[in-house]
This record gives sequence, C-alpha cells and structure tokens, in this order.
Amino acid sequence: MRIFILLLFISFLYLPCFSQSYNSDSALNSLKFKKDSTLRALKSLSDSSYHTTMRNDSVRINKEYTEKEKWEKLKGIAVYPAIKSGGEMSGVIPVKDLTEIPDPAIDYKLLFELVRNNPDSLAKDINGGLAEIARVINLHVASGVPLKKIMPVIVVHAAALKAISNNGYYKKNFKIENPNLKLIQELKNMGAKFIACGQAMTFFDVNKEDLLPEVKVSVTAQTVISSYQLKGYVLFWP
Repeated sequence: MRIFILLLFISFLYLPCFSQSYNSDSALNSLKFKKDSTLRALKSLSDSSYHTTMRNDSVRINKEYTEKEKWEKLKGIAVYPAIKSGGEMSGVIPVKDLTEIPDPAIDYKLLFELVRNNPDSLAKDINGGLAEIARVINLHVASGVPLKKIMPVIVVHAAALKAISNNGYYKKNFKIENPNLKLIQELKNMGAKFIACGQAMTFFDVNKEDLLPEVKVSVTAQTVISSYQLKGYVLFWP
C-alpha cells in the first residue's frame, strides 16, 4: 500500500515536467525540487524489507531527472532555422567546427512514412512524427541545405491519419482543435505534399472529407513508397 501511495505521489510530481517553457533556470530549479521531494518521499518509506527495491528506485529516479535536466539545458540553445511550429522537439543543437557538410547544390527529395499517432491523452500536443519531420528539415537547413532544395513528400497511414484531419473531425474525436494545423500549413508553404493511404482510411473509418483539403489520397501507402523511391526520394520513418 505504501508503495502505491509513493508511486501516485511521484506521478503527480512528473506531470509538470512536460512544460514547453524555455526558461532554463526556472525549469532546472523546478526539476531539482521535484527530484529532491521524490527522493525524500522514497526515503521516508524505506525500511529493511524494502531496502533493495528503494535503492533501485532511487537510482532510477536520479537517472531520469539527470536526463531531464540535460534536456532543459540543451533545448535552451536549440535553433529552428526553417520550421518554427514543430515544438521544442524539432530544434537543432548548434555544432561548431564542422568538417563534413551536405552538397547545397543538389535536390533533397525526402519521403516520410508517417504512421505514428499520439495517445489520446496527448491529443492536445503536436503529433510526434510530424515534429520529427520538422526536425529533419531543420537539420538539413542548419547543415547548409537551402530550403528551396528540400522536397518533402509525407505519406500518411495507420492511426496517424488523425493528425492530418480537419478541425471538425478532430473536435468530434478529441473535443479540441487539431494542434497540428499550424505545422502542417508551414510544411505546405514550403512545398510539402501530403498523401493519405486509402487502405488505412477504410480500416480507421476516415473519409476524404475528414482530411484537410490539401491531402491527396492513394489506393495504398505502399505504392507511394515504391514509386517515390524509384524517383530518387530517400525514405525516412519519423
């Protein structure tokens, strides 16, 4: 019972850690307070019968908070050279003294197979796969590739279809507006093409009118993947 109470207490402490604030000092202080509070709560429950379990939990908690603190420091220096609306996970950490750079004169044909879907509890957040697509594009631009040389094609299937739905569909299913619309518009403005898999649409009961108007529909994602690779596109799995 005491273990259950501790885990419940820890879960409440962890919730604020997902804030997208870029105030590194404030975020780091908050993380330190939560870590110390969690470890104190763990220690208060420790006795001989739980000694090994508590020690292992303490090591795990320290490791998790160390990783969170490291990310807080890194995201404070991240840059977003092309796509601005992909969220904090689409940023690029600057690197000095480069000795290898991509050829800025060639066309970068990027084919993304998007299948990832946020769990319903994170429906208010930007789709993780779309954020990764934004990061890949930002990485290319940060490496010296002109944005006009990047040609993204995004083929969407499985439950990821929900991410490219219109507000009406999204509100009906999640009671909120689609948080991906700004990012999708920014990708569209740079020339990205969105293609939905008709097989997945049938399986997940998604109609053409449920999708954004710019989304094209194919019989299957598989022919999009094969045909675009034969055209010289490089396949990514965001």
